[in-house]
Amino acid sequence: MKANLSVKKVSWIAPKTNKKILNKISFELKPGRIVGIVGPNGAGKSSLLKLIYRYQLPSTGVVELNGNNIWNLSANKVACNIAAVLQERPSDFALTVSEIISLGRIPYWKSFGKKNIKQDQKIIRDVMEQLSILKLKDRQLNTLSGGECQRVMIGRALAQEPSLLVLDEPTNHLDIKHQLEVLSIIKSLSVSIIISLHDLNMASSFCDDILLLKEGNSLGFGKPDKIFSVSRISDAFSVKTRKELLVPSNSSQLTFQL
Repeated sequence: MKANLSVKKVSWIAPKTNKKILNKISFELKPGRIVGIVGPNGAGKSSLLKLIYRYQLPSTGVVELNGNNIWNLSANKVACNIAAVLQERPSDFALTVSEIISLGRIPYWKSFGKKNIKQDQKIIRDVMEQLSILKLKDRQLNTLSGGECQRVMIGRALAQEPSLLVLDEPTNHLDIKHQLEVLSIIKSLSVSIIISLHDLNMASSFCDDILLLKEGNSLGFGKPDKIFSVSRISDAFSVKTRKELLVPSNSSQLTFQL
């Protein structure tokens, strides 16, 4: 099942500082589509994702999964439907790749009161095969490259069998080859996806829809060609922006100057 997600006028005020981080953000993710969240540092991208995967409670507004307020669902029910791949990645795990991916099955153990070992083993193996990391199954996380680690984190999320996958800058700190590999894997998944990205050209080619944030406010939501106008990007990032045509691919590319 692919999730439908509705974010309706959500705001969030940081409890410790009483500072408003997000202000009445609204958008809809339709089943099977990829929504990219972009904006300068401090725009509120990670904070918004935390509201979506139910780590933070909105100060106002509501996040709905398939028509249900996620805060009216049990934490376990949410975990069986929404999986997150975060920027923070543990590097000192003494667990093997297969053990880390098996952590994605925990919500189901809680739901049914016991493990279905045979089913879990099949799901874990299928995920590793899908991500081409089966050969790494007995390796510890701290022995892997950045690209391999990111595949393992995506694998743990997929083992949850989610209908919605949330990714916070999954290409961060990866070289170009591994960035493209990770995005290719993500694009091939049959789930609804919300992803934050820094690279606007990459977001334009990868995402079906874009939410552009600045200082906690939405500057627009829609298809990349609509949202990535020269004036809107210049306003959001405080840079001079040009849209140039590449030859012979006949595709547009954003370029920037101070």
